[in-house]
Amino acid sequence: MKLAKRMNRLGTETAFEVLAKAQKLEAQGKNVIHLEIGEPDFNTPENIISAGQNALSNGFTSYNPSPGYGDLRDVIANEINTSRGINVSGENVIVTPGGKPIMFFVMLALIESGDEVLYPNPGFPIYESMIEFCGGTAVPMKLHGDRDFNIDIEEVRSQITSKTKLMIINSPNNPCGSILGDSELEQLANIAKENNILVLSDEIYSRFLFEGEHNSITTFPDMLSRTIILDGFSKTYAMTGWRIGYAAGDKEIIKAIAKIQSQSTTNPSSISQAAAVEALNGKQDFIQIRSKAFQERRDFVVNSLNAIEGIECIKPDGAFYVFPSCKGMMGKKDKNGNKINNDFDFVQSLLENNGVAVVQGSAFGLEGFFRISYATSMDKLKDAMGRIKNFCESLS
Repeated sequence: MKLAKRMNRLGTETAFEVLAKAQKLEAQGKNVIHLEIGEPDFNTPENIISAGQNALSNGFTSYNPSPGYGDLRDVIANEINTSRGINVSGENVIVTPGGKPIMFFVMLALIESGDEVLYPNPGFPIYESMIEFCGGTAVPMKLHGDRDFNIDIEEVRSQITSKTKLMIINSPNNPCGSILGDSELEQLANIAKENNILVLSDEIYSRFLFEGEHNSITTFPDMLSRTIILDGFSKTYAMTGWRIGYAAGDKEIIKAIAKIQSQSTTNPSSISQAAAVEALNGKQDFIQIRSKAFQERRDFVVNSLNAIEGIECIKPDGAFYVFPSCKGMMGKKDKNGNKINNDFDFVQSLLENNGVAVVQGSAFGLEGFFRISYATSMDKLKDAMGRIKNFCESLS
């Protein structure tokens, strides 16, 4: 079978490749600690589960409007207005089966061949993949390690050309956990307005901030009309398998996304939408409790990693990832005599020899690093940090 050439432009999400290899090793009897997938280890709250079960029991299983049910869109709009201090209505919202379709649909709706799209690097690998698959030119917007994985505004400004159509920002960031402060957001907003650039603001981790409060680029003058907010329920409400996300933006782009959705995924799950309404209307106190647990895990992991010779780890401000450097391990050999030439070799050897699954930094656009998701229990993290320490000390 001859596939379309565009398939060569479509990348993969490496975390799931690592997961598959780890599961294969587990099937062979190896004990593996999973730190590769960005999935909360907490369960979906019971009230949300009950809402989904009731929807199923009551026959709430039919097709629904492509943008999602009106009551959910209104509840989402209210949440956005409350949390961001802006003013949108349900007509500014579309509900999708997870966050990834939003990235894809936005690219399909906006990007022509040759259009340039800035995206954070290191960053979620699907950004670059979707840009190139849809015919755009992916322009990496570098996050500098010596700036706690933040941008250099003047560098960003120098990357803008007459072909720049869209800028993607992600705060808190995956994989670094870094955030864009008010100053950076304001300057990026000015760049967008001065050059007539649209913004896709991925705010999926906005409820997991350990310092200060989340601010959205939409709060700056004239930015609401040129920004698409991406958010969802997977991370905050531990609903990864429910596949329910949403976008908010100008009515024109929302209608365009809805048109694409109507001819692809048709509509989001009616059952998941019923659960999502309860998620936003129900108690929210558990979020702070879970955020505090993530903060405690972050502190433990960062301190443990920085105590290992050859590993350096910046303390992130949000999300549930750390992105340490393993450059100090390059050139060494593992106990089997295999040389560690790059971050891929490092994570492969760590998995095969010590049973810890992490993701190489090059998968996110930056070699010499690796990503750890600390969205797992403290007991498993303690075990994992011990294994990583033993592995690094075994290299010679």
